[in-house]
Amino acid sequence: MPKIFLYDEYGPEDTAMMQALYSRSAESVEIHAAKVAETGSGKFMERFYVGYGHHSIADCGSTTIFIEGVSILCDKAIQDWPLYSGQETSTRYIDMSRQPMIDPVGNDASRAIQERWLSFYVASGPAVEDHLRVKYPRRADEDEKLYDKAIKARTFDILRGFLPAGITTQLSWHTNLRQAWDKLSLLRHHPLSEVREMAETVLSRLSERYPNSFSHKRYPEQDAYREDVLAPETYFDPADFPPDFRATTTVSAGALASYRDILAKRPQKTNLPQYVRDAGTFTFDFLLDYGSYRDIQRHRAGIHHMPLLSTRHGFHPWYLDQLPEAVRKEAEELIAGQTAAIAAIGAHPEERQYLVAMGYRVPCRFTFDLPALVYFVELRSGKTVHPTIRPVAWRMADEISERFPDVALHIDRDRDDWDVRRGGQDITEKPTDE
Repeated sequence: MPKIFLYDEYGPEDTAMMQALYSRSAESVEIHAAKVAETGSGKFMERFYVGYGHHSIADCGSTTIFIEGVSILCDKAIQDWPLYSGQETSTRYIDMSRQPMIDPVGNDASRAIQERWLSFYVASGPAVEDHLRVKYPRRADEDEKLYDKAIKARTFDILRGFLPAGITTQLSWHTNLRQAWDKLSLLRHHPLSEVREMAETVLSRLSERYPNSFSHKRYPEQDAYREDVLAPETYFDPADFPPDFRATTTVSAGALASYRDILAKRPQKTNLPQYVRDAGTFTFDFLLDYGSYRDIQRHRAGIHHMPLLSTRHGFHPWYLDQLPEAVRKEAEELIAGQTAAIAAIGAHPEERQYLVAMGYRVPCRFTFDLPALVYFVELRSGKTVHPTIRPVAWRMADEISERFPDVALHIDRDRDDWDVRRGGQDITEKPTDE
């Protein structure tokens, strides 16, 4: 019988050391744990990780960073990493009206733009909620509290489009020590000063807590490369981006031939085996509101380029279509005025992002291998997904089915996107037994 041990009580550097010793010793982890208790892990990490470049050692120790009071733009910069794990404040469930706003432009005109967005968000809530109760009346078999939560969530679904990207949020980042350094070493060269300052602050905190794992030597040529080559390409906004939807693929029918049964017989809610990834990839270009782009970004198996948030591609019509008529007219006037006001701001386009509402569309380019794509289209076609994402998932699914009809897909194509179950997607405390 194998021996199984759990050592969750140790810190990140301790667990990294205990795992690293396996590579050079056949002794039990019980012996390694005793060494940690006796000598500590600090000198080990300093010598074998930082000193000798054994980067896999730092993969074995993890930490969780909690970051609060940053803009949604900064939040997305942190999460723009294939190995990101964590959570953030959801604009689909949380009232954001009391959140401070970050404005790097910092003049009266920029401040007024943000305040007008937030004023509309706050003032329109009651009318939108009343409108939804008429549009989606509660059925007799639906729990009243669940229904009320679903109405509130749908209200936030609509009004989140009018929140400026400079609104502040909070997030967690669970990462191993190696990935923390690799990601932060890039973010310290990000074009947004807020992101650079955040990266330096997090690195400082990590260096204080784990000095032997974050005492890396900095090389001028590496910093120069990141500054000159990576930072200018942070945001994606090509001049010739397609106005509708475009799909290309490297997958061929021949590449899928040996997987025919695997693709055709896959049951619902079952992932494809990872080895099917070798069949190739799909790349999709499409316009989507920034709020929903943020939801797609959570799919770490996809490859994407962070889009530049601007007014160039217009406001997604879905948000306007959900408003009662009087509020819609007010929103259309607001969008026209705000678009002109943002254009008049004399600031770099990257800084103007803080003033742009999340309902504006951005250019999205995503590349998925087949297992990741099938997972995405099935998950994101469901009714509880934001309604602006579902049509994108449907079109992606259509591309798969048209090119490769043997691939089984379990897609929710019901056009009615109201689902009272949204009210149950919450974190609540269970009542205690009396």
